[in-house]
Amino acid sequence: MIKPLIFRTPNTTYSPFRKLTMSAILGMAVAMSGCSMLSVYKIDLPQGTPITQTDAQKLKVGMNQNQVLYILGSPAIKDTLAPNRWDYIYDYKAGTEGRRKGIADVKNASQHLVIYFDANGIVTRIEGIETLPTA
Repeated sequence: MIKPLIFRTPNTTYSPFRKLTMSAILGMAVAMSGCSMLSVYKIDLPQGTPITQTDAQKLKVGMNQNQVLYILGSPAIKDTLAPNRWDYIYDYKAGTEGRRKGIADVKNASQHLVIYFDANGIVTRIEGIETLPTA
């Protein structure tokens, strides 16, 4: 014969001190969830090509597109409507590690280098070298 399971609730009452302790622990857990020590790790978010003024000063009017690619790498923007213009833009949002090292954010494309080419792919003009960091 199978015996049925009978669930019994324990007949215990909690003391006021135990209720106060449980409430305090719960309150501290909720309060500490907003602390920075328990925050989620955030990655550093670089977007674009980091270029310095020394890199950009290697460019000269009269270079071809392959030479520019060798020095700076691929541009962030190659506009199909303006194929003779390359834009190198760099933005950076510091995550957890960047904040620890004190690295400042770079926002709103403040580091922006523009290179103009003629129809033959030769550099005719370079703009924005002064917006780039020195090192």
